[in-house]
Amino acid sequence: MEPFQNNPYMGLAGITPEELNFIQQATAELTENQQKYFYMNYTNQRKSPQDMLIFCIVGLFVPGLQRFIIGQIGMGILYFFTAGLCFIGTIVDLVNHKDLAMDFNRKAAFDSHQIAKMGS
Repeated sequence: MEPFQNNPYMGLAGITPEELNFIQQATAELTENQQKYFYMNYTNQRKSPQDMLIFCIVGLFVPGLQRFIIGQIGMGILYFFTAGLCFIGTIVDLVNHKDLAMDFNRKAAFDSHQIAKMGS
């Protein structure tokens, strides 16, 4: 079996150089098996910026959807009951969809790193 160094992360939808950099830093100290485990966990949790844009657009009609998707349940409930903070919060999320995805992906990378280190 060929080493896991071919950088399989390049195939992820909408990956940015910044995201690729922090993933490479997170996996640098992991063994090959741990990197595979990290990859499986991270790709299952990761949200691409394009997906987040779609969630934010749908969030105009279902307030808070984008916040529920990224695990911010409290903000999702607040958006739901205030119609996306009178649509202002939803529009801000729509503009900042890449940042929402990047923040979520950083947390997912951290969680995946911890799981990979414990798993092997």
